[in-house]
Amino acid sequence: MAIRRLVLAAVAAGCLAGCAGPSVDVYQAEKPALDLAKYFDGKLDAWGIVQNRSGKVTKRFHVEMTGTWQGDRGTLEEDFTYSDGSRSRRVWNITRLDANHYRGTAADVVGEAIGEARGNALRWRYVLAVEVEGKTYNVNFDDWMYLMDDQVMLNKSAMSKFGLHVGEVTVSFRKRTS
Repeated sequence: MAIRRLVLAAVAAGCLAGCAGPSVDVYQAEKPALDLAKYFDGKLDAWGIVQNRSGKVTKRFHVEMTGTWQGDRGTLEEDFTYSDGSRSRRVWNITRLDANHYRGTAADVVGEAIGEARGNALRWRYVLAVEVEGKTYNVNFDDWMYLMDDQVMLNKSAMSKFGLHVGEVTVSFRKRTS
């Protein structure tokens, strides 16, 4: 019985540790300052990988993106091409709620995404309906985006299900200059 309690306590601590992380506030002084409406306006390219929970790369992809903004409302069209030749499309509708907070929706996002930006960083959290071998799973995404300069942004996403880590997505964005 004592071993069972010890194992349950270890599992609970691991789940709670997985939820912990830095506050976006720690990036307040970092430069350049991220303005989503400015960065995601126009054409961009992105390259990324998906890794399973053991770290194995399971997908590679390229994304052609077009962002448009009118005031506090933006649309980000993403056209994915995967290394296996398959394609997908996601269209984000993003609303700036105030200087630091955002809300977003897309067809494969369950409910709404919520975002908070400070300095050069954005934390973007949402549940994505992911299809795997004909089944759809709702997977939690915790995205951290970091603006490196006026053209490059890096994104690291942790994926979880039932509080357990199931994988990561790493993406490099590049804003087109012409």
